[in-house]
Amino acid sequence: MKRSPLVVVFSCVLLNALAARAWELPSQSPTDLVRATVQHELEIAQRGAKFLFLEHKVTQNGSQTRIIVETREMMAGMLVAVNDQPLSPDQRQAEYARVQRFVDDPGERRKRARQEKEDADRTKRIMVALPDAFLYQWDGTEPGSDKVGTPGRDLVRLKFSPNPKYSPPSNVEQTLTGMQGSVLIDTADHRIAKIEGTLFKEVGFGWGILGHLDRGGHFMVQLADIGGGNWEVTQMDLALTGKALFFKTINFSSVNVFSDFRPAPSGLSVAEGIELLKKEEAAMLASNRHAPLDDQKP
Repeated sequence: MKRSPLVVVFSCVLLNALAARAWELPSQSPTDLVRATVQHELEIAQRGAKFLFLEHKVTQNGSQTRIIVETREMMAGMLVAVNDQPLSPDQRQAEYARVQRFVDDPGERRKRARQEKEDADRTKRIMVALPDAFLYQWDGTEPGSDKVGTPGRDLVRLKFSPNPKYSPPSNVEQTLTGMQGSVLIDTADHRIAKIEGTLFKEVGFGWGILGHLDRGGHFMVQLADIGGGNWEVTQMDLALTGKALFFKTINFSSVNVFSDFRPAPSGLSVAEGIELLKKEEAAMLASNRHAPLDDQKP
């Protein structure tokens, strides 16, 4: 019996749709995928190579460009441009004096190293909470690029919403209870390529005594393979409003773009790192390169 052309077309469409949705039939649940990815991220966090890179930060007040290098003690950064214009001679001398204090004062180095460790600890706590704090659903795929994941590789997208059974152990994780969003995962390497979320309700911390974050706050972090299997943050957006510490207003919006990653010499001291930053600044001035990245408006 000859089939109707309409039946043939419908069959082809159905087969193509099933093929396109084959990613929805993985061997593990969305939560298990997140758990395995988080575990892998935590395992490799301590083995990261050190890099020299550029940061371009845009806020309501304008933009700043910094060169940053990871040394054996801390990250050293030097301001090289404001609103895409190089520093004046007086501004440059003031910046040299600012970074020199990290060379001259061990207490300043210890203070910065302690701040970086506290930031890393907070990030680790959020990472550890991800598998349990949210409920996940398959939501398709997106292609990787030079700024998100790996170019040419499909990334699995998961939607997430708060898990009503999750009880945050501290104020750090409390924000997660009012957040929903999505995450992109490279399933081949078990790496998080992008995560973004929005507060769909006001979230208090410290039982509301210490403050709260308003509904509508948003964050986005994207990462990419920058070579050699090393993944780094390429962009971070943050927009939050609220109250803290007895009526102190929170109103923060920024877009940070990171680029031009190059391996830093191993075992670099802070003094050596700052000298390297000065050489990089001189090279930027010589090439008239003060706005290394596309402007991003918060």
